[in-house]
Amino acid sequence: MATKKKRRNFTAKFKSKVALESLKDSVSVSEMSKRYELHPNLISKWKKSLETNSHRIFEASHPEKDERDRLIEKQNREIDTLTSDLNFLKKKLKPYL
Repeated sequence: MATKKKRRNFTAKFKSKVALESLKDSVSVSEMSKRYELHPNLISKWKKSLETNSHRIFEASHPEKDERDRLIEKQNREIDTLTSDLNFLKKKLKPYL
């Protein structure tokens, strides 16, 4: 019975290192694939991902601020809903007060 080969997992740090190195013209993808024992398509995929998503590094400089803003927005919507419900009930119960 054949044993299953464990799938290799790479860290984001390693992927970025390889992708940045592949952007340099001094080293070819085939040389890098031999050095790191990776398939050339995988290196090309990481390189393309770096090229298309590198702008996000500078956009999301404060993820905790974004999360806080989303929470505040959600709470404001809930306050608006509760306020409108309260006003409706006050209007309907006015004859009984």
